[in-house]
This record gives sequence, C-alpha cells and structure tokens, in this order.
Amino acid sequence: MKITFIRFSIFERKYNTSFKPLVFQIISALTPKDIQLEFVDEHVEDLPDTIDADVIALSVETLTARKARDFALKHKTKNNVIVVGGFHPSVMPEECLEYADAVTIGDAEDTWPQILEDIKSGHLKKIYKSSLEVPPAKPDLHLAYFKDKKYSPIGLAQFSRGCKFNCDFCSIKAMYPGKVRTKNIDDFIEEIKAMPEKIIFLADDNLFIDEQTTLHLLKKLKPLKKMWHCQISMDVAYNDKILTAMKEAGFVMVMIGFEAINPETLKQMNKGANMRIKNYEEAINNIYKHGLMITAGFISGYDNDTIDTIWEHFNFAMKHHFTKAFFTMLQPMPGTRLYKRLLAEGRMSPDKWWLDKNYKYGDCVFEPKNMTKQELEREFYAAWKAYYSFGNIWKRFKANFKYLSFVNSLLFLGEALLQKKNLNLNVKK
Repeated sequence: MKITFIRFSIFERKYNTSFKPLVFQIISALTPKDIQLEFVDEHVEDLPDTIDADVIALSVETLTARKARDFALKHKTKNNVIVVGGFHPSVMPEECLEYADAVTIGDAEDTWPQILEDIKSGHLKKIYKSSLEVPPAKPDLHLAYFKDKKYSPIGLAQFSRGCKFNCDFCSIKAMYPGKVRTKNIDDFIEEIKAMPEKIIFLADDNLFIDEQTTLHLLKKLKPLKKMWHCQISMDVAYNDKILTAMKEAGFVMVMIGFEAINPETLKQMNKGANMRIKNYEEAINNIYKHGLMITAGFISGYDNDTIDTIWEHFNFAMKHHFTKAFFTMLQPMPGTRLYKRLLAEGRMSPDKWWLDKNYKYGDCVFEPKNMTKQELEREFYAAWKAYYSFGNIWKRFKANFKYLSFVNSLLFLGEALLQKKNLNLNVKK
C-alpha cells in the first residue's frame, strides 16, 4: 500500500522559513514499515498534478480548507481513498465528509493505526475519533523526506498538547477540550538529544503548564546546552523561579499573547491570565530583567475596538521594544465561542467564510462594530509594515541593547529582519 500525505500552505509561494512539520514525523512513526509513505509539503514544494497512491491523506487547517477540498475532488478516483485530519476536520467533520472517505477527529496516535488496519481489511469507517488520552507520540526524527528540503534551521519539538486557559477566540480548546497532556519528561529529553538543531522552538500552546512540571522540565533541558524559544502565558511574568530557570536552561525568547490592553476587551476575550496583571510595565520589565526577549501578540476587531486601538497596540509594542509583534486581525474560527457568537449575531457572511471562492488570507470575514471591514484591514496591514520598517527595527534594537548579550543582539536583528522579509512577501499590496 502506498500513501501520499499532503500538507497545504495558506500562501501561494514557497515559504522556506517554515519549520519541519511535526505531523509528518508523527505519521511516519505511527506507520508500519511495510507501507510506502510519500510526503508533500506545499510550504517548500509544488503540489503534484497527479498522484499514484492507494491513499491520499490530507492535513487540513481552516485557512486551507477550500484548497484541500478542491484538491481532494480533483484527485479522487474509484481506486483510491481520501482521508483528512487536522484542526478543521476535527471541528467540521460533516463538511469534510462531503469530499473525503474518512475523517479523523483529534489526534493521530490512536486513530491513524486503526485507519490503516481498516483500509487493509476493507472496513474503513467514515469517522475516527481520538480519545485525546494517549500521550503525544515520539516523532520520527530521521525522516528521509527532510533531506535537501529548505526548511528553517530552527528545530521544532512539542512536550504538551492543549492549554489550561479557555480564551473566547482560541481554537485550542475546540481541538483539545480536556486537560493538558504531556510526554514523559525523560523520554522527551532523549528526543531532544537526538535533534541536530542548536536552536529549538517548543511548539506547546503554553509551556507554563504548572510550576512543578515546568520547573522539572527546565531543569532537564538545562544540560542540553541548546537555545530555546517558546509560547508562554502572562502569568509567568512575576514568577521569578520559572523565569530564572528558563534563562539558566538557555531560553532566549518567549512569545506572549497580550492580545489587548483594554481591560473590557480582555474580559470579553476571557483572557484570565492577562486580566490578573495589574501593571503591564512591571510585568514586561521583570521578563526583561531575566534576559529574555519577547514576541508579543495583539488582536484587533473586538467590540470595543476602533481604528485607534490598532495604533494603541502598535505604540505599546514600540514603547516596550518587543523583538517581534504580531498584529492579528480577529479571526472567528469554527468551534470557538467567538465564532458561535458572531454567527448568532448575524455578523458573518458567508457563515463558512473559509469556503468562499473570493476569500484571501488576510480578509476580514465579519462585521466589526466600530469600523468597517476595509478600515480594519487597511490599518492592520499599515501597523505591520510600520513595525517592521528599518527605522523602527533599529529603534527597538537600541532600546533592547542594554538587556541583551552579544549573541542575543544578533538574534534580535535576525528575527526582526526575517519577519520583515516574510511580511513583504505575504501582506496585501
């Protein structure tokens, strides 16, 4: 049996700063060696015009759902099987069954092996649902597919899945409604030791699971002598134990979702960790005091937001000289409370905006309350471009210099300039 596994890109061009996809490594590890696997990643290569395979497996996100549907309809024959998995099929399985033979809901660890058995026996079911209780699989770190592919030199690893919070806009809880699941720490350390990359991004939705677990993990990471990036929640800002342990372990940058600076907007988002921070200035300075750089995320388009809000986020990010800032337009993803609310209020048209033939990445897909769609799009992109102008990158670099080592200073410039390059290629003209 031959299986062709496809990963789609939201962009129409190659994106060689993309990480090696963990999904390929996990699928490879879960597949018996007598099955021939072929991987295609649109981030770094063209999609095939024809596919000679018994099974076509598609990894589908909401922003690639239309592309996946069209691809499946083009390549479906009476002699092959189409299987889809990923976030979007997990929350919209019935939609995906309109073009697929089988849909997986949730993770692959306990669904993919069963799918393979059922294909072999001729008893493929339409829906396979993960129990979401199986620990994340150890990825195949020696996957031959990656040889000679132009991926980012930064490695990608994942210790946990899920998040302890439940923000209004976030799709994580739609995919992982239960508790956060982790790998065995010693097993994870052995996995990291086998990775050749010097810099590693930990793809956990929030590395701060709880103090005891996180401190134990950081203690184990320290002897590996690698440099780390991660995503973490704002409740770490005053936790000197965690911040000190992160710095000692080799962490150089943390990505934090500030999302908003308006308390009413944070309340509507249900952004609990941020609402408990009384003074952002002190919190940010405490992170900087420990020698860590910050990537900050902001969202614009909530009901209290105006055009001025976007530039308030911009000025806040410049004032605190974040290495990178992501100015995100509010995106109602299926399965979230935000999506359900905007749908009930009649503020999305069409309801399944991701299937609209006119939709392009970066389009506003709902009606904001205090500005037009066009105004939100225009100011959103203007803020991105202004933040990554050469002049503003230099201003932030000079402000950060007193906090950073020489190596971290080079990383700061590299990260900011790379983001500028990607921005120029991806935003609307």
